[in-house]
Amino acid sequence: MKQLFKPLETVTSLFRSPPKEIGLSPGALVHVGEQKVERPILSFIDYDAQNLSVETDVSLDQCTALAATSTVSWVNLDGLHDISTLQTFGRTFDLHSLLLEDILNTNHRSKIEEFEDYLLIIVKMLDFDDHTNQVLSEQISFVLTAHNVLSFQEKPGDVFNGVRERLKRKSGRIRQRGADYLTYALLDSIVDNYFHVLEKIGDRLEMLEKELINQPTQETLKQVHNLKGQLIYLRKAVWPLRELVNSLLQDELSLIREDTHPFLRDLYDHTLQIIDTVESFRDTTSGLVDLYMSSISHRMNEVMQVLTIMASLFIPLTFIAGIYGMNFENMPELKWTWGYPAVWGLMAFCVIGLLFYFKKKRWF
Repeated sequence: MKQLFKPLETVTSLFRSPPKEIGLSPGALVHVGEQKVERPILSFIDYDAQNLSVETDVSLDQCTALAATSTVSWVNLDGLHDISTLQTFGRTFDLHSLLLEDILNTNHRSKIEEFEDYLLIIVKMLDFDDHTNQVLSEQISFVLTAHNVLSFQEKPGDVFNGVRERLKRKSGRIRQRGADYLTYALLDSIVDNYFHVLEKIGDRLEMLEKELINQPTQETLKQVHNLKGQLIYLRKAVWPLRELVNSLLQDELSLIREDTHPFLRDLYDHTLQIIDTVESFRDTTSGLVDLYMSSISHRMNEVMQVLTIMASLFIPLTFIAGIYGMNFENMPELKWTWGYPAVWGLMAFCVIGLLFYFKKKRWF
């Protein structure tokens, strides 16, 4: 899949939000985030059990005409910086200004909010960049009405190609059901992609573990800390998602049919699996830091062992050399013909004897 999101380069950038102007009235429409496209791009899929209509890069009027139809319509907007487009959506589908304000703020945590005739669902769509080894994020918002699903993305590119392919097949379950099941399918695609992200993070953790065992470096430790920060961000995105899906199940929401609940329970189980995996990975990263410290200590012990053995070997040699370097007059060995080679032999014997002793004690 092509790169869809901007890399999160540092741990600090995971949590940094651009400031919002102070003193604005509630419901004031201000885009909070980066402009990622030059112009908004609208597309829609309108369908029932027998018919399907797919249009891309359409006008706003074509999309708003779907508000009065009885077929299920999925309207998607790529690009959130155009306030007038959001205002037109709000008037056509009778959306509350506070809802539009939440959609424009791309730093929301995942949440669900119920209004009189529709639901607002905000989630994080994640991916993993193999080149930068970074978790990539984009906020996506859904508005579920009786017959429509409105999705709002920061830029083109998503994880919904599987849903689009299923919609094109008449035999699929999705064509027989309503907008609530379409919303479930879209959420399920996002959650399934979380598993893909976690798989990449798991591979990354295994690679870092091997590096720390074989050749621990400061750069590897830096990468471990960076990955730990990304897991914190991932946990921040997943935990509210569990509450969101649980609300879809537990709350008496008129827009969620009873026959959709079994699929939502399956989705809830998937979120629990993701949370467990994230927590396991966080423990693993903490273990990698301990592994780095153990590896460094082990290497230091090996160095100290070598230096200690070398020092121990030279202690008796220094002692012997010190004795015969005192140059006293009454030292008969100094005038002995074989004195010099005898001293070398004594030194060699001491070294060989110590090495044999160290080997026997298994000190090396």
